[in-house]
Amino acid sequence: MTSPAGPAADAFWASTLRRWNTVCWMLFAAMAVGITALSEGGARYAALALLGSVALAFAVLHRFPANPVVRPHGYLAVLVLALGGLAYLRTSYAALFMVTLPHYWMFGRTPRISLGFLGLATAGTLLGSWVRQGWSGEFFGETVVGTLIVVAVGVLIGLWARAVVEQSTERARLIDELRRTQAELSQAHQRQGAADERERMAREIHDTLAQGFASIVVLAEAAQAGLAADPARSARRLRSIESTARENLAEARELVASGGQGPRPESGSVAGTLRRVLDRFADDTGLTVHAELADLDCDQQTRIALLRCTQESLANVRRHARASTVGVVLARRPYGVELEVTDDGAGFVVEASTGFGLDGMRKRLAELGGRLTVTSSVGDGTRILAVVPVEGAV
Repeated sequence: MTSPAGPAADAFWASTLRRWNTVCWMLFAAMAVGITALSEGGARYAALALLGSVALAFAVLHRFPANPVVRPHGYLAVLVLALGGLAYLRTSYAALFMVTLPHYWMFGRTPRISLGFLGLATAGTLLGSWVRQGWSGEFFGETVVGTLIVVAVGVLIGLWARAVVEQSTERARLIDELRRTQAELSQAHQRQGAADERERMAREIHDTLAQGFASIVVLAEAAQAGLAADPARSARRLRSIESTARENLAEARELVASGGQGPRPESGSVAGTLRRVLDRFADDTGLTVHAELADLDCDQQTRIALLRCTQESLANVRRHARASTVGVVLARRPYGVELEVTDDGAGFVVEASTGFGLDGMRKRLAELGGRLTVTSSVGDGTRILAVVPVEGAV
């Protein structure tokens, strides 16, 4: 019988083999002593030769690498011949037969092969005894009945043991599969966690540092273009560039210090925070900004989401919209907090948008159970509507 699959079953199998190996070698030694002491003449040497062939085949089975099919079946064939010869010589064959009964189940690849070798061993034993004793009462009364009883018990025990081992094999296989699945699941979670962390970091960098750098580029271009025509306005834009660069530096330091969590908005109400952002935007761009900002109380994550959505929407207006007026409305609704940003710019085809900003806003709001709605068409401006559910909302 082949070794069951799985580490647990392999350990059980190896332990069982070690115990039976010890018993067999002790039996071989005891039989050698008994044969030497009790047998005489040629029968002694013949019996020792048969016992030696079994011991040699058993040693080859365990000590030397060879074909995993030929070795066990070769050993069983030698055992069958030796049992028949010892039965003929009437020398300790019964003890060898009883102790080696498990070998037919341990080394037979299938139950059919195990039963086949066991049947051959039974027939060989009975044949050897019959040739020696003939049709005597001793042959029928002791040899036949005793051998058949031993074989029947061995068959029942072997079938039961094989069923137990097969169940253990199946359990070991299931345990191994469970361990492999758990390891694969853990690796998948680690990969997904790393991917989520990279995406979150990219979103934080885009919403803070990248927007700041984009503002610096736009302000620098405007300041350079207006140096001759409006030096005072260009000077204000240069001061704004300096202020934006300092803010970007502070945000970069906070991003590093917070382990990638991103800078947090300054303390105060969310309306006050958005108001400062809008004032800065109006001063930098010269656009008209209409704001209706309700003074709301909300948690830190909601404040961050509303701030980032406002900043991203204004950045898109600055870079792409070519608008003259921007409207921002922050209000409390029965279903949560609503932020609406509109412009009268060029608009765009929403389905054709491939930018990172809108997707980042959607994912940021989705993490809070919110949603983002973008309405726009070419020439008709754009409307960004962010909704975040809050505690107590209907």
